[in-house]
Amino acid sequence: MGIVTQTDKRSGITYAYETTYRWDKEKKQSRAKRICVGKVDPQTGVIVPTRGRARKGESKIPDQLPSKRGPKPFVATRHLYYGATYLLETFADQIGLTTDLKACFPDIYTKLLSVAFYLILEDNNPLYRFEKWNLTHRHPYGKDIASPRSSELFAAITYDQIVNFLRLQAKRRVEEEYWAYDSTSISSYSESLLQAQWENNKENDKLPQINLLLVFGEKSGRPFYYRKLAGNIPDSKTVKHLLEDMDILGFGKTKFVMDRGFYSEANINVLYKEHVKFLVGAKLSLSFIKKNLDRVYDDIRMFNNYDEGLSTYGYTVTTDWDYTQDRPYKGDTIKDKRRIYIHYYYSIERGADEEQAFDKKIATLHRELLSGNTVEAHATAYSKYFVVKETPRRGRQVTFKDEVIKAARRNIGYFALITNEKMDAFTALHLYRMKDVVEKAFGNLKDRLNMHRLLAKSEKNLDGKIFNEFIALILISHLDHKMKEANLYKMYTMQQLLDTLDVIECFEDKSHALRLGELLNKQVAIYEALGVAPPTSSC
Repeated sequence: MGIVTQTDKRSGITYAYETTYRWDKEKKQSRAKRICVGKVDPQTGVIVPTRGRARKGESKIPDQLPSKRGPKPFVATRHLYYGATYLLETFADQIGLTTDLKACFPDIYTKLLSVAFYLILEDNNPLYRFEKWNLTHRHPYGKDIASPRSSELFAAITYDQIVNFLRLQAKRRVEEEYWAYDSTSISSYSESLLQAQWENNKENDKLPQINLLLVFGEKSGRPFYYRKLAGNIPDSKTVKHLLEDMDILGFGKTKFVMDRGFYSEANINVLYKEHVKFLVGAKLSLSFIKKNLDRVYDDIRMFNNYDEGLSTYGYTVTTDWDYTQDRPYKGDTIKDKRRIYIHYYYSIERGADEEQAFDKKIATLHRELLSGNTVEAHATAYSKYFVVKETPRRGRQVTFKDEVIKAARRNIGYFALITNEKMDAFTALHLYRMKDVVEKAFGNLKDRLNMHRLLAKSEKNLDGKIFNEFIALILISHLDHKMKEANLYKMYTMQQLLDTLDVIECFEDKSHALRLGELLNKQVAIYEALGVAPPTSSC
C-alpha cells in the first residue's frame, strides 16, 4: 500500500490517493486500486484530508491523524515498474551514452533519456501519453513531461549540441569496422517544412517527404551518424558530403558498405581520392560489370565456387578502375588506373524466383497486347520484347523478340559487388548483408518509434525530435545486437523480452532506500545473458 499524487489539469489541484495493488492472474500484471484521501497543500506539501474524512475523524494516511493543529506532513511512497527502464539505463551507462548526453546537454539529458525509454517501451504511442507512463514507471527524469513541454524540449536542442554529441560518439566507435550507409524517406503531413519535398516516395504515400541517412557499425551494431536532408535529393548525391562530415566529426579512417543506389562514377572516384575502403552494390547493366561477367560466366557456377550454407556461388575478378580527378585549381584532370575487385554471385533460390517472375511478366505483357487492353506504363516493355503488326486480314499479330528475351534471362539470379579492399567473395557478401541492420533500424524508427509520418510544423522541433529518436535507436540497436549475441531471439521477441522485465516492481520514498520487488529466475537469466547485473534493493 502507498500514497500516489496526481494533479487535476482543469482545477490545478493535486490530490493524494491511497493505492493498493494486487496481481491479476489472467493479464499477468499488477493492478492498482486508488481511494482519494485528501488534497496536497501546494506550499507545504502536506496532505489535507477531504471534508468527509475530516468530519468523521478518518484518515488512512500513514502517521497523519486529525488534529486541531492541522495535518502532519508525510512522505509519499511510490510503487513503480522498474525492470525494463533499469536495463535501458544500464545500457546507456555501459556504452557511454549517458556520459556523452550529460556532457552536451547538462540541463536536459535526463529528460532526453526518459523520452527515449518511453519511445522504446511504449512502442508506437504518441508523446502525449507520457504522463500516464510516468505515473507507473521509474525513469531518469522522474517527473512528468507534458506534451507542450516535450515540444519545448525538442526546440531547445541546438545544432552545435548535436554535432558535439556525434563527435563524442565518434570516439567510441569500433576501429577497423565496416559501416553500413543507407537512407529512407519519411512522409510529412506538413508542407511548411523546408526539406519536405515531393519526390518518388519510398513508402508510396502521396505526401511530401524528407530523407534520413544513417550509418551503422558492422561490429557494434549501433548507429553513429545521421543526417536529415531534402526529400528530392537522390542517394548518389550524398556520398561527398558524408565523407566531409566524417572528417569534421573526427571519425578517422572509415570503411563503407552501400547499396547500388549510391553507385556513380563520381562517388567511386571520390572514395578513391579520400582513400576510403568501400563495398558497393553494382548493376549488371554497367558496361565494365557486364564485360567482366561475360569473361567468367562459365566459371562462376562451378562446384568449387559454391557456398553450401548460403546456397550461392561466388567468384572474384580483379580488374582496373578508370580513375579521374578534376583539379579546378590547376585546370586539368588526372586520369589513372586503380585496382578494383568485382565479386559476382549466382543465387539458386534468387534465380528460381526471378526467372519465374520474369516469365510471368512476359506472359502478362503478351496477353495485354493480344487483347488490346494495353497499359501505358508498359509501353517500353512492349517495344523491347515484342513485335506487333496490324493487318486487315489477320488483325493484330504479336511475336516475341527471342534474342532479346534470352539476353534478359541470361543474367537472372546474378548480382555483383565492387570493392577496393582485397577479400574473398563470401566475406564481401557477409559484410554487404550487414547493411540489413540499417533496414531494420528504419523499421524501428518508423513503426516502433512512431516516425512513420511527421506531424512537426517547425524545423527546430523536428530536428530535436529526430535527435531524440536517434538516441532511442542507439539503445534499441544495442539491445538487438546483445539479443543476437546471446541467442535470445530463440525464446523472445524484443517486445516479449521487454515486457518480461517491465513488470519488475520497485518502491521508493524519500525516507527509505529503494526497495525492489521479487525477481523470477527467467528475469535474472535475461539480465545475465545481456551482460547486465540484475537490479537489487539499495542499501
